[in-house]
Amino acid sequence: MNVLNYIFEKLKNGKMHMTLLDPAKQTPEKSAEIAEYIEKLGTDAIMIGGSTNITQEIMDETIVNIKKVTKIPIIIFPNGIQSISKYADAIYFMSMLNSSDRTFLIESQMKAAPLIKRLGLEPIPMGYVVVEPGMTVGRVGKAILLKRNEITKAIGYALAAEFFGMKLIYFEAGSGSPEPVSEEMINAVKKEVNIPIIVGGGITDHIKAKRILDAGASIIVTGTLVERFSDYGERLKDIIREVRGSKIEIGGKK
Repeated sequence: MNVLNYIFEKLKNGKMHMTLLDPAKQTPEKSAEIAEYIEKLGTDAIMIGGSTNITQEIMDETIVNIKKVTKIPIIIFPNGIQSISKYADAIYFMSMLNSSDRTFLIESQMKAAPLIKRLGLEPIPMGYVVVEPGMTVGRVGKAILLKRNEITKAIGYALAAEFFGMKLIYFEAGSGSPEPVSEEMINAVKKEVNIPIIVGGGITDHIKAKRILDAGASIIVTGTLVERFSDYGERLKDIIREVRGSKIEIGGKK
């Protein structure tokens, strides 16, 4: 399966929802149980990763268990070379564009690239920008956090990603953020770029999801929703319903 083609084909007809599972937060068996359930709810892909306490063994066991019960793509959301697993379908080959540390800009990617090629993993080039409050990923990634009203900088980062040849641009408020990235930022970026915009962090209900989708996000990601809310199934149903009702817009065009 070519996962990038899968994403682009999906986006021809609407928008997408992806679920981020942190393999350090539950057993591999529990991750598989959650993945099986959320696939039935309609999520389009499962992202596997976290900011801390990730090992290759945990990644391998989690992905193997999930693959036993699901058919949708599994994409690694890496925090370093230790999170690479040969069992995934693809990996976001991403650079945190507003990190102050070369490790997250290019050094980890340089070290990981030969391994990714050797394993035959599909790399999906992606620009990654952390917006305040940033939460754990902002701290771990030593991000120079983009302020919620720094629209011009957001456009600049997104265009730079596109001009570098990256296929996706991801704006992240951080897992557990009280609010998602602002609609004003998403809408402004959407008008300027021709690559899909992913938005994650702080999307905890269908009202926030609708605002983000209407602003121009092509893909929304929910993660800690599964960990924080006992009624996450109902919340995800409502969020995915909003996704299915939205039409795709890239570069300001229907």
